[in-house]
Amino acid sequence: MLGVPDTTRALLFDMDGVLTKTAVVHAKAWQQAFDEFLASRGDPYEPFDPVDDYDEYVDGKPRADGVRSFLTSRGIEYDEETVRRIGDHKNDLVQELIRRDGVEAYEGSRQYLDAAVAAGLPRAVVSSSANTHEVLVAAGLDGYFQAEVDGIVAAVRRLKGKPAPDTFLAAAKELGVDPAQAVVFEDALAGVEAGHAGEFGFVVGVDRVGQADALRRHGADIVVKDLADLL
Repeated sequence: MLGVPDTTRALLFDMDGVLTKTAVVHAKAWQQAFDEFLASRGDPYEPFDPVDDYDEYVDGKPRADGVRSFLTSRGIEYDEETVRRIGDHKNDLVQELIRRDGVEAYEGSRQYLDAAVAAGLPRAVVSSSANTHEVLVAAGLDGYFQAEVDGIVAAVRRLKGKPAPDTFLAAAKELGVDPAQAVVFEDALAGVEAGHAGEFGFVVGVDRVGQADALRRHGADIVVKDLADLL
């Protein structure tokens, strides 16, 4: 009924881009934060690409790791104060955009969550965002989950971020299931890598931006355009 293996005992969902239409908000904030930084250096520069650079270097990763990854890709030397400053500015921009424009859930994802509730499968959100709970509340999705492993939890527990599987493993443990009994739902390349690395029972790639082949290469067992496609 849910399009996952019969052995499934829990469902682990990324948030931005899988459940909520906030991936584009993050991409827009990263673009502004990075372009302002690049412009401040005084040299000609190639602007941050909100599709290719976002997907390759920052999507799904902890904020500081995303900053380091992108700056390294441009051959830019940096210190941790620079990483913190860019990351904090990006987070301020995201919060401003969410307050101004609100948050919308994907209707197909809401339908899928309703079906998961009806099937009695436990559910967790696993996100690198430090704003996870606020976004879920704003989108009207907070009542669907028994566990939330977000950027704040990861920092407190010192869990490695995606593409390491640590946050997904922590969520499976909170729901009381083995990884082989859990399904990971991800739209980010780093996220499907994490699901594959953690040896989860099934990894669903959600293709919102036309990267189905890349999601498969990075570890997705199946790729859909919307979670409702699984029903």
